[in-house]
Amino acid sequence: MERRNLLRAAIAVPAVPLAVGAFDVAPAAASSAKFDTHDPRFALAVLPDTQYLFDADSADPAPLRATFKYLLEQRAEDNVAFLTHLGDVTEHGTEQEINLAGTTFQAIDGRLPYSVLAGNHDVNGGTDDQRGDTPYRKVFGPDRFRHAATFLGSSADGYNSAHRITAAGRQWLILALDWRISDAGLTWARNILTANPKLPAIVTTHDLAWADDAGQAYLSGNGQRLWDQLINEHDQIFLTLNGHYWPPGRTVLKNAAGHDVHVHITNYQDRYYGGAGMIRLYHFDLVRNRIDVETFAPWFLKRDAEDRTPLEAETIELTSDVDRFSLSVDFDERFAGFAPPALPAPRPAAQVIDRHTAAYWRFEGDVEKVNDLTGKGNDLTVRRLTATDHLTVSPEHHLGAPTHSSIRFDGGSGRGALLQTAPNAPLNSLKFLDGYTFETFLKLPEPFEGNHNWMGIFSWEGRSGDAGKHSGWSPLEPTCSLNLSPERFLQYVLYTEDGDHNPTSWGHAMPVGVWHHVAVVNDGKRSIVWVNGSKIARNPTQPAHGVATLGRPFTLGGTSFDLNYDQSFYGWIGDTRITTRALRPEQFLPAGRFR
Repeated sequence: MERRNLLRAAIAVPAVPLAVGAFDVAPAAASSAKFDTHDPRFALAVLPDTQYLFDADSADPAPLRATFKYLLEQRAEDNVAFLTHLGDVTEHGTEQEINLAGTTFQAIDGRLPYSVLAGNHDVNGGTDDQRGDTPYRKVFGPDRFRHAATFLGSSADGYNSAHRITAAGRQWLILALDWRISDAGLTWARNILTANPKLPAIVTTHDLAWADDAGQAYLSGNGQRLWDQLINEHDQIFLTLNGHYWPPGRTVLKNAAGHDVHVHITNYQDRYYGGAGMIRLYHFDLVRNRIDVETFAPWFLKRDAEDRTPLEAETIELTSDVDRFSLSVDFDERFAGFAPPALPAPRPAAQVIDRHTAAYWRFEGDVEKVNDLTGKGNDLTVRRLTATDHLTVSPEHHLGAPTHSSIRFDGGSGRGALLQTAPNAPLNSLKFLDGYTFETFLKLPEPFEGNHNWMGIFSWEGRSGDAGKHSGWSPLEPTCSLNLSPERFLQYVLYTEDGDHNPTSWGHAMPVGVWHHVAVVNDGKRSIVWVNGSKIARNPTQPAHGVATLGRPFTLGGTSFDLNYDQSFYGWIGDTRITTRALRPEQFLPAGRFR
């Protein structure tokens, strides 16, 4: 009675580290035709114990055929990168059962990369991977996978394999380990990891952890051996998947580097029709930093609802906390110890300035005076709301920022420091009648504490009433400002140079603890606010020609009311640029790198 683990990905190489090119890995064109290797969202399919579908004269491979058909049909939609079987393919490991299983798997050969590993029922239990030849090895050994583009190789005994997949623009390693890996097999696995030191790795095997009725997972005796001799000391391994036991379960363990290793059990052979070829899909999302997991039976799912029997209907999908769940994984942070992300180099100011740039500031040294790097005289100096307020330069920065530093504002009710242009700065009176792009980088602290209602990000000082504008909320508010509401909603307020118009854009609640790029783009007719390269929803269609500036200072880190400031910004602000024409998103400061 066993259960298998999820995502059993196989990755193979001989018993010593070797280059990938040492194997015959002729690409199978059909296997990658519908898979996007660059999409940051991809899925790994996990197939646990199918033994009751291949049980002597009771065998019925129909559910597994339906599962394979579903995966091939859905491969493009779900961007399925790989399928891993967690062992106990068959009940007795006989030549008859193994051959039937091998024939069933032919449906995905060359069409969907996959791995298989031996469970105890496949090899009649007892001995480790030095057991010699078996019907299982004849059918599911290295020869079956040798021409697959994902196959790296196998241990000398042929019972452990390694697979390398490319997904979300990076490579991943999947180790498919025998249910009783020998010391020689462990040496092979360690060598594989050493030979591929920058690849995040998933360990799949048959027996590693079991779970109690609450779904809490614990290492088995064999699992403790794998943890002590392989997983704990290799930071690359971030996920383990096994079957063999039921019920399903999961836990998180800390490895020697202090990082999370997710330990999952999946096995449904105890359910109706031996699990009916039920699969799990692990949906990786490297933008959201999530792994979303779902468990379902394609054989039942594809049937018309009116044709399903009661047992089929209740086994279509499983939704408990151990069958349908989400994991939060900051992939860059988790993998930084062995594969730090390649960060873009700082860019010189000359690369982001042209004849249309009215002002450009970056924060690297002296905060008392920040030079306008265009040389047009729009330098910024500090204005303190109280004598003790100050600004500090920080190494914090957006990954797409030209400069690898920022300025930290520590404003709050009645306190803070601002940066302002001089009274005679050219920027103070610019009308922007031909359009503009105002852009900056910002980050809000986490936790976001204190009273920061309606704090300003940037503005042109002045009273809209003094400009003859009376259509807005108050004649005492400035003619142009970018602010944050009490709910952290982005707000862009404009009083146009032409006409008495007050188009105001509203964004969404800005997440804390992460960097954002914000751009306000005006083509001379309408203003559009962009956040991280995405246009926000509430951009009004009111005419927006020019900015009704009044010759008063441009302010970074605050917005005045009746020419007074009651607080400054709270958080970090990075490179800030004012351009006298509308820019396209690919021309913004991040140069396409918004995350």
